Amino acid sequence: MGYLVITVAALFTLNIYAAVTMRTLAFSAQTTSMHAKAQMLATALSNLEALSTETAAATVHSIEDVHADRIMVTDQWGYVIYDTEPENSLQGRLLSTEAVQLALKNQDVVDCKYENAVLQSCATMPVFTGQELTGTVCLMDDDAEQGEMIDAMQTNTLRISLVLAVVILAFSLIFSALYSRRMRRILDSVRRMQAGDYSNQIRIRGNDELVVLADEFNQLANRLQVSEQRRRQFVSDASHELKTPLASIKLLADSVLQNEMDEETVREFVGDIGGEADRLTRLSQKLLELTKIDGHAVEESTCVDLRQIVRRVVRLLTPLAQQQDISITEHVSDGCTVMAQGDDLYQIVFNLMENGIKYNVPGGSLDITVSHTEQSVIITVSDTGVGIPEDAMEHIFERFYRVDKARSRAAGGAGLGLSIVHDMVQRNGGTIRVDRRKTQGTCFTVSFPHVFQNHEINERSKS
Repeated sequence: MGYLVITVAALFTLNIYAAVTMRTLAFSAQTTSMHAKAQMLATALSNLEALSTETAAATVHSIEDVHADRIMVTDQWGYVIYDTEPENSLQGRLLSTEAVQLALKNQDVVDCKYENAVLQSCATMPVFTGQELTGTVCLMDDDAEQGEMIDAMQTNTLRISLVLAVVILAFSLIFSALYSRRMRRILDSVRRMQAGDYSNQIRIRGNDELVVLADEFNQLANRLQVSEQRRRQFVSDASHELKTPLASIKLLADSVLQNEMDEETVREFVGDIGGEADRLTRLSQKLLELTKIDGHAVEESTCVDLRQIVRRVVRLLTPLAQQQDISITEHVSDGCTVMAQGDDLYQIVFNLMENGIKYNVPGGSLDITVSHTEQSVIITVSDTGVGIPEDAMEHIFERFYRVDKARSRAAGGAGLGLSIVHDMVQRNGGTIRVDRRKTQGTCFTVSFPHVFQNHEINERSKS
C-alpha cells in the first residue's frame, strides 16, 4: 500500500508538472504574439495626425498581419472610439478595465489565461501622437485550437497515468502474492523448526533477498540438526557411561548385603565399589569441563611458558609411567611462549601424555617435544602404543568415541579426553592433528601462535 501511495503521488505530480509546463509554454508563445500585434497596431495609430473613429477603423483594416477576435481603440480618457465587435460594441462607452488604466499610465499590459478549454489572451498598449498620449489599443483573442490542444494533452496525460496506475497495481498485486507465498513457505519452515523438525529445507527459485534468506535458513537448520543429533548422542552416551558404573556399584552392594562373606572378600568388594565411584567422579569432572567449554566461559589469556607446564606434567605422570614400564623423554626449546589460558594448556598436555601412557605397550616410550618457529609454537606427543586405525582417525575427537571400547573401559577412559583437548585447543586459537607413526604408535601435534616475551623482543631488536 505504501508503494502504491508513492506511485500515485508520483503520477499525480507528473500530471501537474506536465499541465503547468504546457500552459506556461502556450502562455509564453501567445504573450509574445499578442504583444507584437499590439505593438504593430499602436505604432500604426501613432502615425495618424488625429485619432478618431474613421482613422482608427481605416488603420486597423489596413494592417493585414494583425489578427484578433476583437480590437478596441480608446481615446486619452478611456472612451472607446472604435470596436471591431458589431453586436456587443462598446463604442462610445468608458472602458474602465485595469489594463486600460495601466495603459493610460504608459504601461504595456499582456495577460493570458486558460478557461473552458479556451486560451484567452488580451494585450493593451498606449498610443502616442508625437510625445502626447492620445489613447490606447486593446486586442483580445480566444484561441480554441490551442485550448483544445492543451485540454487533449492533459486528458491524454491523465489517461496514460491512470493506465500506468492500473498496470502498476496489477503487477504490485502479482508480485505481492508471489512474495507473500514465498514468505509463507519460509514462515512455515520456521514454525516446523520451532516444533523440532530440523530436516525441512526451503526450496525457492530466484536471485533476490528471499533466496539468500532461505539459504541462510537452510544452513541454520542443518547446523541445528547436527547440534540436536550431537546433543541426543551426547545424552545417550553420557547416560550409558553413567549407567555402567552405577550398575556395577549396585551389583557389588547387593552382593555384599545378600551374601555372607569373610572380611577379606568384603574389602575386595568395597574396593571395587570405590573404584567405580572414582570412575564416576572422573566422568563427572570431564562432563563439567565439556559443559564449561560449551558455555563459552572465556577467561583472560596470559603469556604462558610451556617449559614449566611440561615439566610439571612429566613430574606428575612419572609414577604412572614407571608403573606401566613406560619411559618418558622431553625436549623443550627455550622461548616457547604462547598467549592462552594456563589451565587449558596444562589440561591439553596432561591428557595427551596420560593417553600416551595408558594406551602404550609395556616397555614402550613416550616422547614430548616443544619447539617454535617465527610464527608458531609446536607441541608433539608421540608414543609407541598400538596406534589408531585409519578409519578411526576422523572420529577420535568426537565425544564418547573409543577405538577399543574394552581396552578403554579397562583403562578407565570414557572417550572424552581427546574431545576436551580438541575444544580447548580451538578455544585458545590453536590447531591439533593426529598421525600414525611409521614404526608403531601415534603422534599428536598441537600448534599455537608464538608470542615473544619482552626480553626476547629486546634481544631481537638489538640483533
